[in-house]
Amino acid sequence: MKIFYKPSYFYLIIDLLILILSLYVVLDWFPLTTNSPFTKYSGASFWFIFSWFIFSYLLKRYKPLRKQQYFVTSLRLFYVSSVNFVIFVILIHYFFKPYSGYVLLAITVGTFLINYIVLSCYFAYKFAVDYNEVSLKPRKQRIDATVKLADKLDSETYAQLEAMIYKQSAAVGLRLLKKQVDLSSGNTSVFISNSAADLKKYPVYQYDTIVQLERLNNMREINKKLAIINEKLPDNGIFVCCFESKSTRKKRILKNNPGAINYILYMFDFLFKRVMPKFILTKWLYYYITGGNNRIFSKAEVLGRLYCSGFKVILEKKIGQLTYVIAQRAKEPETIQKRIYGPLIRLTRYGKDGEMIKVYKMRTMHPFSEYLQGYIYKHNSLNVGGKFNRDIRITTIGSFMRKYWIDELPMFINLFNGEMKLVGVRPLSKQYYSLYNSDLQEKRLKFKPGLLPPFYADLPHSLDEIQDSEMRYLVSCESKGVFKTDLIYFFRILKNILINNARSG
Repeated sequence: MKIFYKPSYFYLIIDLLILILSLYVVLDWFPLTTNSPFTKYSGASFWFIFSWFIFSYLLKRYKPLRKQQYFVTSLRLFYVSSVNFVIFVILIHYFFKPYSGYVLLAITVGTFLINYIVLSCYFAYKFAVDYNEVSLKPRKQRIDATVKLADKLDSETYAQLEAMIYKQSAAVGLRLLKKQVDLSSGNTSVFISNSAADLKKYPVYQYDTIVQLERLNNMREINKKLAIINEKLPDNGIFVCCFESKSTRKKRILKNNPGAINYILYMFDFLFKRVMPKFILTKWLYYYITGGNNRIFSKAEVLGRLYCSGFKVILEKKIGQLTYVIAQRAKEPETIQKRIYGPLIRLTRYGKDGEMIKVYKMRTMHPFSEYLQGYIYKHNSLNVGGKFNRDIRITTIGSFMRKYWIDELPMFINLFNGEMKLVGVRPLSKQYYSLYNSDLQEKRLKFKPGLLPPFYADLPHSLDEIQDSEMRYLVSCESKGVFKTDLIYFFRILKNILINNARSG
């Protein structure tokens, strides 16, 4: 195995600055017993930094970040921090007793956390996904993708099937399935097992309806299994599944526990079942402990996974604690079955001269929400300000970030890249752009989009009013000049935000 390599000097400098920052904060801000901490710890600090660099190099932390993976480099950071800490604990205990172990711990933890934040920001930028524009692979030609008709079930088999459904889904689940699905048909398959190996044994086009009784919350590799079901169904085949949504789970926990501790229990449940499986350093531990059972899913994520896997939702109905979904096979599944969802996203938007640019924002939606834009547009009307009414894709934290423009801060990347300017019309997706009238569409493409749109100067309510507002701004740019218009609009926007309390939707 090759030990020696050329380190990334930029990464070395960043690491040195982080070490110096950690040392300075601990020695200058923390209450210590010595009156001259920098003098006392100067020698120890030098050897701490030297040791940190040696172990970091040996564990290949200083390879260029563009060639590293997030999990691997995070793990290497953890190993370096742990080894360095253990060695210096031993040295302090046996050889350098005047030094404090608490100071060592604070410096090590501080260095680890700052490094980890820097790494997370870098990889969040590197792995920002295209959130709204999804590229699907061409649909495969399926040979004779029609169902092979089978005889109806005999009375005894049908009774056994009803008993199984009743045991698994209770009477309410059985009633829904009997109403929506022909359970007596030999072309209907009802199963509980969520094993991918069992699904692969299914013959293709044998069943026009497949019913999964086990909650999706207990399924690992959901997209892979949904893709297998998609493959087994004929064209326009039906898939039925159920799940407990995040909001339903929250209500259940809060209702079933005493008021003094219900929110504490919910918080721990959320952190363990929702956050832990999505956090790269704890994901493996969560699956080791739970086997992936009883995860928390939002409704938007489940519906998005179905659309990602080539289905379209026909009906969703909440019965008791479960939400049942009836979906129809519509196309081939998305090729990327395992998507990375970091805090940063990339949005494909119209820029100047019709060039498609990647606009950066903080992620404010549930995973797989990018597949639901058409679904939300179909089922939800636009509210005041041109946003979707009751958009289930937006998270609670995301709603807060949108209200105070926190989600738009990464757009300064586009500002520095010269793709956007400070004041200007919003960069629009293809779908929103198609809602605008042709005159405004043509005029929009003559100018760069901006971070602060004229919306906050005029505060329009409907889509027509938004278009009128943008048209006035663009006409002013043509007649008075871009700089003068942007300056006037900037102060009007600032006034509305600071005095009239204008907020983002």
